[in-house]
Amino acid sequence: MKMQQLRYIVEIANHNLNVTEAANALYTSQPGISKQVRLLEDELGLEIFERHGKHIKSITPAGKKIISIARELLVKAQGIRAVADEYTQPNHGVLRIATTNTQARYMLPSVIERFSKKYPDVSLHIHQGSPTQIHDALMSGEVDLAITTEAPYLFDDLVQIPCYWWNRAVIVTPEHPLAKVKELTIEELGKYPLVTYTFGFTGVSDLDYAFNSAGILPNIVFTATDADIIKTYVRLGLGVGIMASMAHTPSDTDLVAIDASHLFRPSMTNIAFKHSTFLRNYMYDFMEYFSPHLTRSVVEKAERLRDNNSVKKLFDNVKLDVR
Repeated sequence: MKMQQLRYIVEIANHNLNVTEAANALYTSQPGISKQVRLLEDELGLEIFERHGKHIKSITPAGKKIISIARELLVKAQGIRAVADEYTQPNHGVLRIATTNTQARYMLPSVIERFSKKYPDVSLHIHQGSPTQIHDALMSGEVDLAITTEAPYLFDDLVQIPCYWWNRAVIVTPEHPLAKVKELTIEELGKYPLVTYTFGFTGVSDLDYAFNSAGILPNIVFTATDADIIKTYVRLGLGVGIMASMAHTPSDTDLVAIDASHLFRPSMTNIAFKHSTFLRNYMYDFMEYFSPHLTRSVVEKAERLRDNNSVKKLFDNVKLDVR
């Protein structure tokens, strides 16, 4: 059994059983991967993948368990390399982060600018996606850290550290009737078509909670994963936008942002990582740059706790920012 064979089966699973895509991701050949997978199956005496002719159709029950263990082994192997690099090349490396478009566009630029000045030899890779995609990228080992804004239950089996609270704004054009309302209500908002985030993406669950509590069915006419797209369609007159307050900037002079913090429950932005992740010095620094209360000592305390309820208690007396 070779580590490369384990990497092959994990990559096939990561690419929805498409061996050609897995081969492209690994910069190798499809026949080479297929041969090594067969050799591994022969050695183990069972099939990891169920096939229809030459094509992989599904993962066998045993294969699911094997791939799960293989993921952990690959992460641990990365950890061994990271430990070595920490001593031989402390300011060199790679930092891979998964987050939402809103975080990447509006919250990370200043953090990345500061980080890059201190660590010019660390290569940064930002992956953008929905909460589910962010979780999957973290679990598969594609990224080191995840900045999450919704669906915290997805990350229950990971270390999840609170960063700050955020809320929503209602976005309209200056001539829209809501732009003249002194105190916005859910009832008033429910009269108009809405443009907001895709379900399960940055706060839709809290939006639904607010409308359901008022007994109102929201008329959502358009959804997107990108706040800039939401703003574009508000400008076109498709509807009233509901998005993260941070996404409305001084450059949006043609849009009016109405505070909606009294209408919707605030949401928490967290940083998450796997328990098995070896955090390098520059990773601790990145987290502190992103959220100043996340000093190395605080993060190390959170690492030692085995469940997120205990992590939350660690921050009970910490006043988190509202952004």
